[in-house]
Amino acid sequence: MCDEHAGPAEVLAAVPRPAEGTAVDPIALEPVDEVRITTLIDNVFDALLTGDDRVTRVSPGQAWETAAQFEGGRTDPGLRAEHGFAALVTVRRGASTTTLLFDTGLSPDGMVTNASRMGIDLSDVNGVVLSHGHYDHSGGLAGLAGRRGSRALPMVVHPGAWTRRRLSVGGDEIRELPTLSRRALNGEGFEVVERREPSVLVDGSVLITGEVDRTTEFEHGMPPAHQAWTGSGWEHDALVRDDQALVVNVRDRGLVVLTGCGHAGAVNIVRHAQRLTGVDRLHALLGGLHLGGPFFEPVIPPTVAALIEMAPAMVVPGHCTGWRAQHALAAAMPGAWLPNSSGSTYRIAA
Repeated sequence: MCDEHAGPAEVLAAVPRPAEGTAVDPIALEPVDEVRITTLIDNVFDALLTGDDRVTRVSPGQAWETAAQFEGGRTDPGLRAEHGFAALVTVRRGASTTTLLFDTGLSPDGMVTNASRMGIDLSDVNGVVLSHGHYDHSGGLAGLAGRRGSRALPMVVHPGAWTRRRLSVGGDEIRELPTLSRRALNGEGFEVVERREPSVLVDGSVLITGEVDRTTEFEHGMPPAHQAWTGSGWEHDALVRDDQALVVNVRDRGLVVLTGCGHAGAVNIVRHAQRLTGVDRLHALLGGLHLGGPFFEPVIPPTVAALIEMAPAMVVPGHCTGWRAQHALAAAMPGAWLPNSSGSTYRIAA
């Protein structure tokens, strides 16, 4: 965050610059043969959604629970939906597979409850990646800590994830957001790895972008109500610098980009991934795109236009994308757009 005593020159120097041309330190991202992304938590659960060759949906009757008011004493509750996001990412290269958890949802037990109802054993997770520090992406860490046993679990975070934040809408309407505690996570046995720069995981086949270059003219970040504590006062936190995405390169397909909230801007994120990897082709974009509400709705048309030009085969907006953006993307890209829902698994193979 900017120092409140910084002068104009220092502030100007801290502003992200357009990053053009070949990356100075390009990432040699190893292609994978398959990636499967399972949405463990999203804002929506729709038990009536159908699948196709790209996506499978959770089947009714998978998770019976006790309910005395029914004959037989049980019911099928389906999965939970909440204002949060969590995804299980499994990559395969040849016969080798690795599973990562990308974000953990809002509530302590929502993600683990859905995983249990789907028959997913979270003890098989090899590592955790947090897209950023907002509590609707890190709330499920408590439940995960209780389920995984004594095995330490690596967790990749941006150091800005510990930032105190609040929403100050005006007047007396101020709400400080829950702040993630590194001390608490260390106490639970997580092996926290802080990185501002890109990280390459799973033998060079999974890229965590680190801080994203802001290169578009229309993705401006968060409104003035979103503020961060600098150590001496509250300041507008437009950039959410800890926002980062997960990227894989599926052999003969192209990049698959997974976002949490996409605070850096969907187009900025994709362009950043393309520049880092040198892979121009975008095959799929999944996750929250943060285009909901009056402040972000002007960003929808240029975002849709840019994504049309990128021509991905799959677009799966979720979480904070907003219904207007969902409708715009569905209308503009009917062959690529897919609705997200807790319990959906997207498979992309070479």
